[in-house]
Amino acid sequence: QVQFVESGGGLVQPGGSLRLSCAAHGIAFGMFAMAWYRQAPGHQREFVARVGAVAKAYADFAEGRFTISRDDDNMILYLEMHNLKPEDTAVYYCNTEPNPRTWGQGTQVTVSS
Repeated sequence: QVQFVESGGGLVQPGGSLRLSCAAHGIAFGMFAMAWYRQAPGHQREFVARVGAVAKAYADFAEGRFTISRDDDNMILYLEMHNLKPEDTAVYYCNTEPNPRTWGQGTQVTVSS
């Protein structure tokens, strides 16, 4: 059974940084492109960043501030976020891309002073 467990969120001030982690279970992790998504209150879930075997892609709002990486040996996906803004407040999820599977619980990121 595929399961994603996200962690690392929290409350941070504007301009701060966080590193999110996503542990994958029940999937041949290294064979899939992986992505981070987020969902803010009252908004649809949106794409944040993607990593394949080598290539990476970012949403415009993430470019230059967020870095996605993966550890295939330990089946973990990371998202380093810097210069966080209040509009980055959301629940962050990881999943395969382009065909997401079962969603995990996500990890809450709140950017507020």
